Amino acid sequence: MSAATTRSRTPDRLCAEAVDLALSAAEEAAAPGVVGEHAGLVSEGDRVVTHFFECKEFGYRGWRWAVTVARASRAKLVTLNEVVLLPGPDALQAPEWVPWSERLRPGDMGPGDLLPTDAEDLRLEPGYSGEDEPLPNSVLASGSVAVSASVALAADLADAEDADITEGSPADFTVVPARGSIAAVAEELGMRRARVLSRYGLHTAADRWEDAYGPTTPMAQAAPATCVSCGFLVAIGGSLGQAFGVCTNEFAPADGRVVSLAYGCGGHSEAAVMPKPPVPPPHVIDETIVDPFPLRPAADSGSVSVGGTDEDADAADLGHS
Repeated sequence: MSAATTRSRTPDRLCAEAVDLALSAAEEAAAPGVVGEHAGLVSEGDRVVTHFFECKEFGYRGWRWAVTVARASRAKLVTLNEVVLLPGPDALQAPEWVPWSERLRPGDMGPGDLLPTDAEDLRLEPGYSGEDEPLPNSVLASGSVAVSASVALAADLADAEDADITEGSPADFTVVPARGSIAAVAEELGMRRARVLSRYGLHTAADRWEDAYGPTTPMAQAAPATCVSCGFLVAIGGSLGQAFGVCTNEFAPADGRVVSLAYGCGGHSEAAVMPKPPVPPPHVIDETIVDPFPLRPAADSGSVSVGGTDEDADAADLGHS
């Protein structure tokens, strides 16, 4: 059986009766008038007892002064072990510390703020490096060339398709086009619509997005980099994709919005490096030097008397007259 299980939880009688010793030790460590009534005791082990006293210090509601006393085996003299201020069951305490990365919420970022991105962020992955590029003489390479050629062919035939769309009525688009026709290729590319956005519509949309999330906004002016190099940017199709994209960073002010490629904020994926947690220095034990630290101001030593007799004062008065 271990020594811890053989200890008696019954408080030692002499240590339990040393309330006055514990009270004087608490009053010596605390400021005057902040130690309250005796609030119980607990046995810490064989001949070791901790006394609790109420704390009347402002801002420490529910806290208690804990004074631990002990005595040696077969000794009748109770000695002081330590005095400390501890929170009670209903003590008023500061909330549990939460790291900044968990406290951050969407909308908290302002102009000039930087949001470090962890190297292992699950929202990001390595970009194109060229390692997955097929060999020039492989089947995949020739297939990609064929796909590019078909896309170019569809783009060349877009004008002709637009002409067919203009001449037809909206009801004509409910008919499935013949396989291999110009209309079939246009429908596959998402171009077979009754009407498309005009150049004026493109310019007005671009102006609106540029004003809301463009390079002239305060957020972009204070950003360390632009969205064109951010990993959270999703490209959009069409001619607007040459100047705009969609932000997908939930902590960024433009999350879910169309942003200019020249826009930027502190949530850039490569803007800052995630700081490492601070490593506390090793504890230094120095028991050879004692540094006195007064817990209370020095007592008033009384008024200082000025030496001299009444005759001296009279002589001084006559000298000034």
